[in-house]
Amino acid sequence: MNYNNKTFKLKTSTTNGSLSTNTIFNYSQKDTIITCTYSSETIKHGQLLGQVAEDGSIDMRYHQLTHNGLFQVGKCRSTPEIMPNGKIRLYEHWNWIDGDQSSGNSILEEI
Repeated sequence: MNYNNKTFKLKTSTTNGSLSTNTIFNYSQKDTIITCTYSSETIKHGQLLGQVAEDGSIDMRYHQLTHNGLFQVGKCRSTPEIMPNGKIRLYEHWNWIDGDQSSGNSILEEI
C-alpha cells in the first residue's frame, strides 16, 4: 500500500475527537515512513508520523494545535480498505495521550 501524495478527508469521527468533516490530510510516504499535515476550521496545524506495515495498516503518532491555542497529542492505528472506486478508506482507532486520554474511532476517505 502506498500513501505517497494521497489526500484524505475526514468522513466520520466519535464525538470526543477534535476534528471536523472539513479536515484535509495530505500524506507523503518514503519506504515505510508516512508523514502528514492537516488542518481545518478547528485545527490550525496538525502533523503525524507513522509507519506502514506489510498489510497497509499504519501505526502513527500525531500532534496538533487548535485555533484556540490548545496543543493535543495522540496515537492512532489505521486499517485500509480499497473502495469499489479504487480509492482508500482508512478505519482509525485513536487514543489521546494527553488530556482525558480517551479513545475513539474515525473514518477517512481518499479524495
